[in-house]
Amino acid sequence: MPGFDTLPIEETLEDSPQTRSLLGVFEEDTASISTYFSQLFKAMQRIYDAQNELSAATHLTSKLLKDYEKQRFPLGGDDEVMSSTLQQFAKVIDELSSCHAVLSTQLADAMMFPITQFKERDLREIVILKEVFQIASDDHDAAINRYSRLSKRKENEKVKNEVMEDVYTSRKKHHETTMHYFASLNMLQYKKKIALLEPLLGYMQAQISFFKLGSENLTQQWEDFLTNIGTSVQNVRREMDSDAEAMDQTIQDLKEASDPLYMPDPDPNTVPVNRNLTRKAGYLNTRNKTGLVSSSWDRQYFFTQGGNLMGQSRGDVAGGLVMDIDNCSVMAVDCEDRRFCFQITSFDGKKAAILQAESRKDCEEWIATINNISKRIYLSENPEEIAARVNQSALEAVTPSPSFQQRHESFRPSTQSRPKPGRSGSQCSVGSESPALSSLSLDSLVASDTPIQFDIISPVSEEHASQAKSAGQGRRTNPFGESGGPQSEESEDSILHQLFIVRFLGCMEVKATENADVIYETMRQILAARAIHNIFRMTESHLLVTCECLKLIDPQTQVTRLRFSLSSVVMCASHQENKRLFGFVLQTAGGRVDGRPVTVCYIFESNNDGEKICDSVGLAKQIALHSEMDRKASQKQRELNKAKEKQQEELHKQKQIEKDLEEQSRLIAASSRPSQTAADGQVLVLSNSQSEDSDVGEEGQKKGESEA
Repeated sequence: MPGFDTLPIEETLEDSPQTRSLLGVFEEDTASISTYFSQLFKAMQRIYDAQNELSAATHLTSKLLKDYEKQRFPLGGDDEVMSSTLQQFAKVIDELSSCHAVLSTQLADAMMFPITQFKERDLREIVILKEVFQIASDDHDAAINRYSRLSKRKENEKVKNEVMEDVYTSRKKHHETTMHYFASLNMLQYKKKIALLEPLLGYMQAQISFFKLGSENLTQQWEDFLTNIGTSVQNVRREMDSDAEAMDQTIQDLKEASDPLYMPDPDPNTVPVNRNLTRKAGYLNTRNKTGLVSSSWDRQYFFTQGGNLMGQSRGDVAGGLVMDIDNCSVMAVDCEDRRFCFQITSFDGKKAAILQAESRKDCEEWIATINNISKRIYLSENPEEIAARVNQSALEAVTPSPSFQQRHESFRPSTQSRPKPGRSGSQCSVGSESPALSSLSLDSLVASDTPIQFDIISPVSEEHASQAKSAGQGRRTNPFGESGGPQSEESEDSILHQLFIVRFLGCMEVKATENADVIYETMRQILAARAIHNIFRMTESHLLVTCECLKLIDPQTQVTRLRFSLSSVVMCASHQENKRLFGFVLQTAGGRVDGRPVTVCYIFESNNDGEKICDSVGLAKQIALHSEMDRKASQKQRELNKAKEKQQEELHKQKQIEKDLEEQSRLIAASSRPSQTAADGQVLVLSNSQSEDSDVGEEGQKKGESEA
């Protein structure tokens, strides 16, 4: 429509706050039009009244002039010139009086009739439709509130049918009233122009007819101008008629197409669920806590904008931020007094919102849309196409394939397009597919008839068994399987400390541990099982990676839920397409089945890139390996030093024994030698004995020191 906007009749059923805001602008414009036309009507009424007064006054003047000759003035005599002159004036004035009477008639028909009709009919119609629209809107809100308060535990089919019929009737009445109200407001813009131009056109034409004796040039100019105005009025009238026909046809089409949408809970077979949406808007009931155990429900308009969930109440010009839904989690929840409820939890777990949809279809579409936004699909160029492809992959994952090769053709990209491992730390996040492995069956990877565990439980290992045994002797056992004692000091001295926010998806027993394809197959089976059984709940934890172990810690209580020794982690890998999915294979310390150790594959979803977590685990294993090698080398060096010291001590003892034996032999030899009689010999003997005595004294001193 040229010159102004129109109210969208197609959005009357949705009744969004944006449409209400635009309706408020139109209603404000209507009030301004009504005020202005009331003043204009008063002004034109004064012109019409003045013209009637002028016509009556002119006619009275002409009559008085004609009656002049019948008057008898005491001081005046018969003046035939004056009487004839006045008769001529009376004749002219009488003709002018006739012209004024015609002008009054023309003003009544061409000026007062259009503006009176616009004021009394069109503006009055808008006022009546506004009252009917407000009543229909209040009835619809009341019916929706009754329907939302239907109890889930006390099912009464009669009451339920009455409430649903009430919702159907009120919604249909509200929709039809709104469409007619919007159409009338749109037509008012045309009628406003016509109501402004037609009275002025009639006024000017009447004046030109009255002043026909005026200047021909001036008259010709006014006639050309008024002719153009008349042509414009006719064009606007034809355009109004065309738009009126189009709006009537649109109303009829919308009535036929919107009839199934009047029901609050339509049949899913008639209206299927669209799971490929990345944007959604509509009314939801939000739960607000009013006390420790009490809560209230408020109806509010919600819509998604990028990665944010926005809320807007009626009367608000713009919406406000409710929650950041990037990397959030959403799941259907059971409320005591409400149906079709779902809960949104922020990525850090600090904020949660419980919302109620009108129907099961609406609830599932909201959950699917928020899941798509949480995966940041909306940032791509074709978000709906990518969402459809992801959902199609999920559906194909639910349907089992006869061979491993056929399953992987639809589950992940081809071997040529898969990235090659670039470093040793990435061995935990990528795997190579060999031709021999592609022909393996499912039983060679995943243990048959193995139940999938969707909640966190403690792994079966000798380490945990010994811990439980020792804990049972020293302190009370936690019945929930959580270790509530003091944190062990082994992680305090660790070089590596990295914390990640993860959500546990499930775990199951596997057979093969030589290739990362076992993790991909476990991801496929766990996601397929969650989709089949409608399991949306996920346990959020903090994954602590250290050089000794992996810990799953409760974010609220900081209690260690699970502890995996780093030596028992066989491999770790992330998903090829969805980088937020990752898993690792754990080989338990005790228990063997068919001559092999029991291995379990754990699958998680993280807020970060799963490959980073796998690289962190790989780095921890490398640091642990180097630490173990250094420890063994230092232990071996200590053993060598100890053996060397022991050998030196034995050698010292042997030398001391040999020295003692030599000393004893010298003493025995000295005591058995004969004495000399010669003087020189005596002196020599004495000197020898003195030297021997001195030697013996020194040796005895050394021997005493050694014995001491």
